[in-house]
Amino acid sequence: MHSARRVPFIPALAAAAVLGLSGCGLGVTEASSGVSPSGVSVPSESGGATSAPTTPSSTAEGTPPSSSAPASASTATYTFPGGRLSFQHPADWRVDLFTGAGDPSLSGTATVFDAGGTEQATVYYGQVADAVSHRVARTVFESEPVPGLSQQPAPAAHYSFYVDRMDDNPTYRMHLTAGAPPAGEDSRVDGIIRVGDKVLVADVRFIEKPFSSDEAARSWLEGAEGQALKALLLSMSSS
Repeated sequence: MHSARRVPFIPALAAAAVLGLSGCGLGVTEASSGVSPSGVSVPSESGGATSAPTTPSSTAEGTPPSSSAPASASTATYTFPGGRLSFQHPADWRVDLFTGAGDPSLSGTATVFDAGGTEQATVYYGQVADAVSHRVARTVFESEPVPGLSQQPAPAAHYSFYVDRMDDNPTYRMHLTAGAPPAGEDSRVDGIIRVGDKVLVADVRFIEKPFSSDEAARSWLEGAEGQALKALLLSMSSS
């Protein structure tokens, strides 16, 4: 059974924002247009494409690059309205922002699509987020602190990639977590990060059963797509 809870630190007077990509009153802002349905101007790709140092996707020995290696030869920076939170992604990917009818700087969900139009990740930045909890058995593949969020309240934001099993049914997750997720028997990780007076939830969007095995998941992580999404999560930064 899932038990829902609401984040306790949300200010009582904060405007409610709905976590998710659908629901009553949600609007869509195309990254290419820069204008919200409510008529409020919304910046999309802030900063444009920037060239990164040329780094091969693997070493001569076949070892995958470290987390500091760029996911591609060129990246772009997306900044949420208000200018306080940003992240990087491959320059040929796009970001669409979904907001409510009010001030887009209060909350919004950025959906990241790859060059082929496939949804790869969602990033929610706002004032309200819900979570569920249940017992799982977890295997952690990787977890690293996010440098650009290191000044935010503890527990520190981490990029994490792991698999949860409940009744032998695996659920693979790559997302931001509050601290490193513990391995073994534990509760489901909600992935809600405190950023100032707001919350951040960033998830890679997997299909229901993306990998045939844990070995296949590790192999995917070492490839171009896995490294690009890992770099996106690790690039989260707040000012």
